[in-house]
Amino acid sequence: MPFPNRSSRTRQRIVLLVGIMVLIVTIVVVLAAVLAHGRKESSVQLLEWKGRGTTKNLQEVILGRCYNYITTVNPELRDKDCQKIWETMKNAFVYKNPCNITTEDYQPLLDLASHPVPCNKSLFWSKTNDLVHRYTKANHNLFTLEDTLLGYMTDGVSWCGSPSRPGINYESCPKWSECESNPSTVYWKMASKMFAEAACGVVQVMLNGSVDDAFRSSSIFGSVEIFNLDPDKVSAVQIWLMHNIGGPHRESCVGHSITKLTSILEERNLSVSCEDNYRPVQLLQCTSDPDHADCRLCTSNVQ
Repeated sequence: MPFPNRSSRTRQRIVLLVGIMVLIVTIVVVLAAVLAHGRKESSVQLLEWKGRGTTKNLQEVILGRCYNYITTVNPELRDKDCQKIWETMKNAFVYKNPCNITTEDYQPLLDLASHPVPCNKSLFWSKTNDLVHRYTKANHNLFTLEDTLLGYMTDGVSWCGSPSRPGINYESCPKWSECESNPSTVYWKMASKMFAEAACGVVQVMLNGSVDDAFRSSSIFGSVEIFNLDPDKVSAVQIWLMHNIGGPHRESCVGHSITKLTSILEERNLSVSCEDNYRPVQLLQCTSDPDHADCRLCTSNVQ
């Protein structure tokens, strides 16, 4: 058998070297692409916002609240599919830029979780969060948005997505001031709009007379809800202007911001009335300081 000549061995070495070089170049290119992708993901993950991050164990929180609502709070909604509601909510924001959320993202969720509120039972509020919900817990005849399934599931909860893994940002989420199209802002505006559109009969509004500007046009109530009350369905709007026990009394029913609110509602052909310190709510306030002068049974409501 003849031995390979020198030129044949040289060609074999060249082919082998070329193959090794091609392999090395391929590995380098792949590594570079992986590293570049990693740096890109890291840059997204390091993006920081001023708001608090997604609530830990968000899925468990939403599912737990949903099941509690449809089984104990409002059993008439027992046929609601909580697992599907969670999946639909998750699809609205997970792996998405938290500043590019749209109403279309949330519409399927609102369609699944919304339910009617009986006429004469809708209660709106601004700057009275603690008091208004203490009142609805004591008086089950009225509903705030947070007393509906959509509000109950998400009240006090924070959430937002991230384009990179794991698709949810647990470190920080954008505030309203950073970008308006963030998951929470879009959600609450849509839910508030739907809540107002569904209101019928006499509706109540609880405002805070112990702060400057009891009515603020920049609030959700002032910018969304009052403009979505349907004059053909709402017969009257009753304003309850509540003051802290012991004051201060910074605004009354004839104050400048209440006058502005009344004017807006009347221009929309809505009948309006206002009462300073609606007594049933004030009595609830008095449980924490029953001996205060404001809590005497003969105390005048007019300040």
